[in-house]
Amino acid sequence: MAPAALTALDARAPRAEGLATVLAIGTAAPDNCVYQADYPDYYFRVTNSDHLPDLKQKFKQICEGSMIRKRHMHMTEKLLEQNPSMCEFNAPSLDVRQGILLTEVPKLGMAAAQKAIKEWGQPLPTTIS
Repeated sequence: MAPAALTALDARAPRAEGLATVLAIGTAAPDNCVYQADYPDYYFRVTNSDHLPDLKQKFKQICEGSMIRKRHMHMTEKLLEQNPSMCEFNAPSLDVRQGILLTEVPKLGMAAAQKAIKEWGQPLPTTIS
């Protein structure tokens, strides 16, 4: 059951009339791409875990068995070198990850919106209702 304050806000919110229409869908992914076949080597290299060959082999088998072909991620080796806590087991890295999230997610959203607008093929209105 919703709190009374939330219900009161919902009742006063302006509502559009008619049916909604999806005009276009845009997607965006980070530029950094790691192919699944190379991912175990990449992962163990950036986490300084090359000294665990049995675990690496097991991870390689898991990656080969998945249907994933490539991984798009914002984290590059350079970024991970600048933020070593992101590669260490039990190291506090939430603040670093949140900082990246706060700057990069809006960029991806804007890129997806621009693709959708381009796909839609119509000029942008000066006001959106």
